[in-house]
Amino acid sequence: MKQRIGLFGGSFDPVHLGHLLVAQAAFEEINLSRIFFIPTAQSPFKPESSPVEPKDRLRMLHSALAGQTWCEVDRQEIDRGGISYTIETARSYRNSFPDAELFYLIGADHVAQLPKWREANALAELLQFIVVPRPGEPGVELPSPFRGNFLRGFPLAVSSSTIRARVNARLSIDHLVKREVAEIIRNNGLYL
Repeated sequence: MKQRIGLFGGSFDPVHLGHLLVAQAAFEEINLSRIFFIPTAQSPFKPESSPVEPKDRLRMLHSALAGQTWCEVDRQEIDRGGISYTIETARSYRNSFPDAELFYLIGADHVAQLPKWREANALAELLQFIVVPRPGEPGVELPSPFRGNFLRGFPLAVSSSTIRARVNARLSIDHLVKREVAEIIRNNGLYL
């Protein structure tokens, strides 16, 4: 049977329960073989953003995913450095898994930007997209030539920016991130 590999890119700054629930929903609904969480070095759409150090984001991801056999962390974009372009990562996966079906998780709020992504047509050939709906927002359609699926499960309105703001305001992030991730944030003074 052909492998079905999910690619979940993002800053994961920090990784939170919404990310984990989305990944689980994609794994189950799309019948994926496994999912790779791929933290970006720098998003091309957020050039002014300065995520916390890669070592801290990687440590949070490893803590959040500990014990999960269906997912793993891939540090290739961080190791490559500079601006992270999905086409480079997609080609890397195509080389590593030449016979697999590749799926890329994307928030519904980013779908309209797909035609502006670097080498968009080549990307559309390499990947199918798994669109994650935003709670309370209208549905979207994938622009041509992109193809994919839309998740049904686990709509959770939580974001990394909300968590960063709560930490900065000295508010609790319990039940928004795993306990181990909260400890890393607290012990290292992240987002203050």
